[in-house]
Amino acid sequence: MSLDELYREVILDHFEHPRNKGKLDPHDAEEHGSNPLCGDKIDIYLTFGEGDKVKDIRFEGSGCSISQSSISMLTEAIKGKSYSEIQNLIHEFKAMMLENKPNPFSDNEDLEDLGALEGVKKYPVRIKCALLGWNTLDQALSKKFAVLAK
Repeated sequence: MSLDELYREVILDHFEHPRNKGKLDPHDAEEHGSNPLCGDKIDIYLTFGEGDKVKDIRFEGSGCSISQSSISMLTEAIKGKSYSEIQNLIHEFKAMMLENKPNPFSDNEDLEDLGALEGVKKYPVRIKCALLGWNTLDQALSKKFAVLAK
């Protein structure tokens, strides 16, 4: 099995069996994201535990396999992580997708599924699909922590 085939299987698995899908009530933060060009939609719900660590995250949404798989992978990647750790993940993911940086997740067993999305770079019009959840999460965190900073 080639690496591309393995990555396709990972993406399809997250699309067909999304992790952490459903509304989270109560929640501490939420954000809606959409890509009007292709119709992808995502709602993210977060709760926080000790300090600024994500206790739980859920999402609802519809769209292509790339957007829905990416958000599923994202939810697994950030649980238990602090605001600064999540900001680092967002930066690394965006660098991989937009700046042609090598896959930073291949040596981390907990994050290796994210590397499957590296192949999306071959299809530039699909990069926005992979980034939708990450951009929506970034907006939710910015709003939440801007409120806390006041």
